[in-house]
Parts: sequence; C-alpha cells; structure tokens
Amino acid sequence: MAIECCFTGARVLRPDGWDKGELCISGGLVSDASVARQVDLSGYDILPGIVDAHGDGFERHMAPRRGALRERDAGMVACAAELAANGITTAILAQFWSWEGGMRGPEFAEEVFESASLVSGTVPIDLRLQLRLETHYLDSFAQAEEAIERFGIGYVVFNDHLPHKRLAEGRRPPRLTGQALKSRRNPEDHLRLMQGLHDRAAEVPAAMDALCARLAARDVLMGSHDDQTAAARLEWRARGVCVSEFPETAEAAQAARDASEPIVLGAPNVVRGASHAGNVSAQDLIAAGLCDALASDYHYPAPARAAWRCAELGLLDEGAAWGLVSAGPARLLGLVDRGTLEPGKRADLVVMDPETRRIVATLAGGQIAWLSGAVAERFIA
Repeated sequence: MAIECCFTGARVLRPDGWDKGELCISGGLVSDASVARQVDLSGYDILPGIVDAHGDGFERHMAPRRGALRERDAGMVACAAELAANGITTAILAQFWSWEGGMRGPEFAEEVFESASLVSGTVPIDLRLQLRLETHYLDSFAQAEEAIERFGIGYVVFNDHLPHKRLAEGRRPPRLTGQALKSRRNPEDHLRLMQGLHDRAAEVPAAMDALCARLAARDVLMGSHDDQTAAARLEWRARGVCVSEFPETAEAAQAARDASEPIVLGAPNVVRGASHAGNVSAQDLIAAGLCDALASDYHYPAPARAAWRCAELGLLDEGAAWGLVSAGPARLLGLVDRGTLEPGKRADLVVMDPETRRIVATLAGGQIAWLSGAVAERFIA
C-alpha cells in the first residue's frame, strides 16, 4: 500500500539540482500538494529511484547452486529485496536466450520469465524483462518470439558469443570443457554445436533483418550488445536496433552518439576504473559524453556506487551523475512516468545517508520497499 506523507528537512535532488523543500507523495505519485502526515528526514538526502536498464544479478538467487538447487519464485522475491536495498526501483532483468545452454539456455529463460511474471505486482519493485538473443541461434528464433509475445517482453538485445576466429581456423575455443559442463554437454558435442552454428553464418543477416522487422512492428525496443565498430552500429541501425549496450570501443560509442542513439554502459566498469575484459573504460566514455545510462550488469550495488564515483572524479556534477542511473535509463526505456522527482511522476525514491552514501530507505510507487536502521524510526513515529 502506498503511503501518503510529506518529507521535510532533507536535501532533495530535483531536475534543477538540490534543494531543501518538502517532498510530498500521495497515491503512489509525487504530489505538489501538502498532506497532513510529515516525516522529518533532516540529515538525509532524497534522490530519484534507480532505473536499472540491464542486470542479471538475479541468477544467484534463482540458481544458488548450479545444477543442484533452483529457487524460482522465492528466488525472484529475494532478488526484489536486493534490488530495493540497493535503491533500484525499476529493474530490467536481462536473461540470455542462447545456444550456450544451462543458465543461458531457453529452459532457464522460461523459468526466469515465468517467475518474474508471477512475482511482479506482489513486490513494490517494478520488474521488467529483457531477452538477450544469440544471433546465430537460428533454429530457436520462433520459440524466442513466442516467449516474447507470451510474456510481454518489451526489450530485446542481440549478442554473438561464438568464437568465430577460432572456429574458422578449426581450433578448439578456450575454456571449452568448462563451458560444456555448465551446459551439461559433452565437450565434443558442445564443439560440434558451435561449429554448426558458425557454418550457418551466411544465413544470419537475412534472418536478423526479418526478425527485427517483426519485433519493430510490435514496438519492441531493441539493442545490440558489445558493439566494436561504427560499421557494426550502422548495420544494427538499419534494422531499427537503436540502443548500444556496453560498446567495447570509443569508435562504436561515438557512432551511436552521432546518430543520437542511447548508450548503456556497465556500472561495475566505472567502479573498477576499467573493463574487466580489457575494453574501453566506461569512465573515459562518460568523460567524453558518450553515456546515457549506467546499468548494474552483474552487480546490483554498482549503479549507486558508480554515480558517486563519477561525481568524485569530477566527470559530472552530482545531479548529472545520478541522472545516469535514474532519468537517463528511464528516458531510453520510454518510461516517461519516472526517473525524476516531479509532481505527477511515480514516487520512486531513495533515502541516503550523505556521510556514508548508504541507502537507508527505498520507496517504489510510494510503497516502502526497503527500510533500515535509524531512519525507520522516522517513518514509524
């Protein structure tokens, strides 16, 4: 149930910067009218809730022990709690649909989609789905499309994880045995599968053209993952695939910016100060103005930490830095009802201790999703 109150005494991050005016919420929305109940949050900061445009940290909740324990619905509830504890009020759950199998295969994807559908609406956090489709997994396109339709998935991203150079040279890819075992396949069978998919590469462009046209007709938002060149971005653009997720080079990111296409970067990359895979630094791209949204990727605490890291490094001021995890991702996802603390928008907000940067309360749609420590007394009093 959404609460109704006016928060007083706190610093509030609004679209034009910080102020100390009251922030009122009513009916699940930010309100410009005062309500009777007041909650004194002196000494705290209030910021817009985080909109996470891409995250797969839910895997550890749904499959806490690979091959031994699956926690479907309970795992998704636990995931929602972790999201709230990290200030994420809208979460795009990015799930593979891949030949790689295991937790990246269609069977596990169906479990994720079903669990999210069952849990969504029973928790304050807005859980949404992204399907990450492997471009060479041609024989599974029809099944993937059916899942997109059945679960109302509004965001599809395209990946290609085949080690084409190795396969073209007839060499075994690195880490083949470990990947095969994760997929519960014999390594030789796994290699034959990859070789068969690689051999059908000539069929991929036409199949992708047709698939993207069908998805565009359904108003599905589409993105490409790990763009490396301007030419690749141009090819995706021709298909209506407008979001560039985690571009690996400045060239690819600049190509997206030149076409006014949104760019999503990984928040862990910012926190680390570099890509773990040796790609372009997200900090460098942000400094060059080549970022619209920071996403959790694999670690839900990362967006809030990355925003403050940007501010501490002087890459952006605090308002613009926080905008990379709130207004920016909301805009690229077409969620015009959230991302900023303005009258009429969803009451998605986080309460933060400015000394420690710890998130002590999270409200999603005006509902308390997370409440911890001394600030709880302010709400309960």
